[in-house]
Amino acid sequence: QVRLVESGGGLVQPGGSLRLSCAASGIRFSTYTINWYRQAPGKQRELVAIISSGRDTNVADSVKGRFTISRDNAKNTAYLEMNSLKPEDTAVYLCNAVHYSATDLNFWGQGTQVAVSS
Repeated sequence: QVRLVESGGGLVQPGGSLRLSCAASGIRFSTYTINWYRQAPGKQRELVAIISSGRDTNVADSVKGRFTISRDNAKNTAYLEMNSLKPEDTAVYLCNAVHYSATDLNFWGQGTQVAVSS
């Protein structure tokens, strides 16, 4: 059974930092691209950051210079380091794993809430 479990969300003041984790089980983690999405109320789901199986990374312009994505294949875990948080970063953050070649192998976590407010 495949599971993706996000953790690390919470309430933080503007300018603060959080580190989200996405722990995977039931898949050969190293062969999956990991995507972090976010979903704010009333808004479309937004792709925030990507890390490929080869560790190539990319982040959305809206978070460039503030968010960093990484992975530890030995721990089957991906991370999203979020700094200089803004109120507009408030959303549910979801982890998505897609196999590097068989893209029908596509799994989602339940998400973790991030709230940025003073």
